[in-house]
Amino acid sequence: MASPKRILVACGTAIATSTVVAKGIEEALKARGIPVITRQCKATEVRGLAPGYDLIVTTTPVPKDLDVPVIQTLAFLTGIGKEAVIEQIADALK
Repeated sequence: MASPKRILVACGTAIATSTVVAKGIEEALKARGIPVITRQCKATEVRGLAPGYDLIVTTTPVPKDLDVPVIQTLAFLTGIGKEAVIEQIADALK
């Protein structure tokens, strides 16, 4: 089995929004057979935490010069375009 991919999930306060997104990512990728480990953080913490992660998924703008792919989306909250974003996440982890 492949080692889990590490995803940093950021929102404004690292409480409710990032929890919804992290759980949504975990469930969707588990269903696709992609093992992941998520960690939630505040958007202001992203720069310091980014090293060592395979992907950053955020609901709010974060720096783009992190040497880690960044996907900014509200799809896990609105449901609009969620499947497309899940596909984008899966592709980014390949």
